[in-house]
Amino acid sequence: MLYRSNKVMYDRLTNSLWNQFTGEPIIGPLWNSGMQLDFFPVLVTTWEEWVELHPDTTVLDRETGHYPVTYYLPEEHREAIYYDYFNSPGTMFAVPDRDGRLATKDVVLGVQVNDSYKAYPVAALQEERIVNDAVGGEGVVVLGSAASQGARAYLRGDRVFEAAGEDGGVGIPSVIADADGGRWQVTEEFLVNAADWSEKLARIPTHTSYWFGWFQFHGDTELYTGR
Repeated sequence: MLYRSNKVMYDRLTNSLWNQFTGEPIIGPLWNSGMQLDFFPVLVTTWEEWVELHPDTTVLDRETGHYPVTYYLPEEHREAIYYDYFNSPGTMFAVPDRDGRLATKDVVLGVQVNDSYKAYPVAALQEERIVNDAVGGEGVVVLGSAASQGARAYLRGDRVFEAAGEDGGVGIPSVIADADGGRWQVTEEFLVNAADWSEKLARIPTHTSYWFGWFQFHGDTELYTGR
């Protein structure tokens, strides 16, 4: 099922339907219960970029026993299931609320801190790579990749980060530097101070989506417009 052109989930215990953007039940026995799902950080990236950072990763075999391997075509293949949708400017179904600050299907990284929301165009993150910003009154740093849609956001307090000289790759930086020259290791869960591994800055759960999807459910969102 779809809600405002976005897929919904259901739980097998009550068959309630859940909004993936808000984590709240929208229809069924749990509707209006006050329940809300926790969010976890996710990353949209390439296999090449991921396995370079995590060489011991295991991966789901395409031999699932349900569909032939040929069913799982790369998204850029013209016969892939969603090729036409991904490469067209419109949506399959009506979307009631739109915002013309970005194109309908521009990809954004959505960030929530406290009760505030902000969207970061992936195209801007691919160019800038390190963005020091604030959301909901909290300092955040957003890291982007020049090679994929991969992006991560972390709390930064009052620190200001910049590129570290030794990290010259095109992916998400693996090391960044603060204004005092301190080095910070970029991990999946934290930014870790290389001089004191007990000092950590937490990663923020984020949502990578089309602009129209994020705006449907966060109409009061701020939008990062670049430097």
